[in-house]
Amino acid sequence: MKFCSTNNREAIVGLKDAVLKGLADDNGLYMPVTMPKLPAKVIENISSLTFQELAFEMAQPFMAEDMTNSELSRIVNEAFNFDVPLVKVHDNISSLELFHGPTLAFKDFGARFMARLLGYFTKDLNKEIHVLVATSGDTGSAVANGFLGVPGIKVHVLFPSGLVSNIQEKQFTTLGQNITALEIDGTFDDCQLLVKKAFLDADLKNSLILTSANSINLGRLIPQSFYYAYAYGMAAKTNPEVIFSVPSGNFGNITAGLFAKAMGVPIKHFIAATNINDIFPKYLETAQFEPKASVSTIANAMDVGNPSNFARILHLYNQSHQAISKDISGYRYKDEDVKSVVKEVFEKTGYLLDPHGAIGYMALKNYLEKNKGNGIFLETAHPAKFLETVEPIIGKKVEIPARLQKFIEGESKTTSLTGKYEDFKNYLLSLR
Repeated sequence: MKFCSTNNREAIVGLKDAVLKGLADDNGLYMPVTMPKLPAKVIENISSLTFQELAFEMAQPFMAEDMTNSELSRIVNEAFNFDVPLVKVHDNISSLELFHGPTLAFKDFGARFMARLLGYFTKDLNKEIHVLVATSGDTGSAVANGFLGVPGIKVHVLFPSGLVSNIQEKQFTTLGQNITALEIDGTFDDCQLLVKKAFLDADLKNSLILTSANSINLGRLIPQSFYYAYAYGMAAKTNPEVIFSVPSGNFGNITAGLFAKAMGVPIKHFIAATNINDIFPKYLETAQFEPKASVSTIANAMDVGNPSNFARILHLYNQSHQAISKDISGYRYKDEDVKSVVKEVFEKTGYLLDPHGAIGYMALKNYLEKNKGNGIFLETAHPAKFLETVEPIIGKKVEIPARLQKFIEGESKTTSLTGKYEDFKNYLLSLR
């Protein structure tokens, strides 16, 4: 299958190059030249397929030219060896719990799949691969744990100093081995900009093999589309008018959902739920995309002022604001709203939301007040990863899963860097 840059539809590469490069030479993001369609029999039987069966069917059109079906099946079954439950919260609102993987966050889906995909593509190389990943929270931990111990691959996690929850930080600063945590004096947007600049730097490209594991990399984005199809299949058993509410920051997650829809999964509507970093809701209202400096909130993984994947959404809809607005609604919420709804839902239903899932829940609830449908919001991380926020809200201790407790007890090791690109470049050049 062929992929092109969002900046130039003629800049075409194969899957291997798209995954290894991460970012196109012209600073664009890779997209399928033509979006594949799922066979009619898959759509007809979608409610009876296991997650692994459906993941294989969705991945196969993208991977068929680059690997055998047996190799793809191995990758799928190794990557997705955990549950993906759809839990009813109340009425016509359900939570798609995406936190049952190793790091208890939805990023496990993309990171574990991509780690195996990259390992497959680089198994015959005699040079180290350097994976650069900017994180505002869960991306860093999922990528670091997904790639931990993979031969020939070194991971460098850039995170904004003081702007990641303690538990999230522990999940990628305590690992060692082939994982290095880079503590950047700046915001997530600053970290992301450093990564993007590195990919366009001729000196680095001539010295090192660099790739990304952020959602700018198709190898991480494609597998996230699988759980939308699976959740649709589960929900459609009772009502096929399925609406997804997606907590949104860098917009990789909702873009993956749009991939599933474009492949033929008959999803009715999407909701982009944001905190006060509301670039996308404002775009829906004004047709103007105006990035700005991000603002810190208690839903820290969504603190993004210049979402990279917006370029993919524009590409998918041929730049049409009207078409985008038809398929996606936008809502924004303040920290006070998040705290209020976490407390309210917990007291009324016993269901504990994390700050990001809370924003998805609120947007879905507001949308369903005026529209009919079978609502699903994405619960993107276990609430125990945000103890300092959640416990004061509900006035109770949150049980910490054993997997998280192991990280908490580990010793953090980080390398501090300024937000200046030259300092980051010099760090990378020292790795030669």
